[in-house]
Amino acid sequence: MVGDSFPQDLVRYLAASTGLPQPTTVRVVADINAYYNETIEAYVRRRHAELRAKNRKNDEIWPQIAAELVNRRFTAPDLTQRQLRRIVYG
Repeated sequence: MVGDSFPQDLVRYLAASTGLPQPTTVRVVADINAYYNETIEAYVRRRHAELRAKNRKNDEIWPQIAAELVNRRFTAPDLTQRQLRRIVYG
């Protein structure tokens, strides 16, 4: 697709290696790209809402989110629980 922000050779490679149709492969690559391009703030807000929906308490949530941030595509800065709260409630 024209204007996509991911390498088209990746789409061709994955389509060939998995046998998925090209349109499906484009959608998968676009979804993965969008996931890894999520900002730190958006990720923290989304994960906080997901964990609250599972009835988790903030005392459990903040350390979990801080630990998850190191696994993001680009290493996030170490954020304190206070900084995480500011992202969600600020």
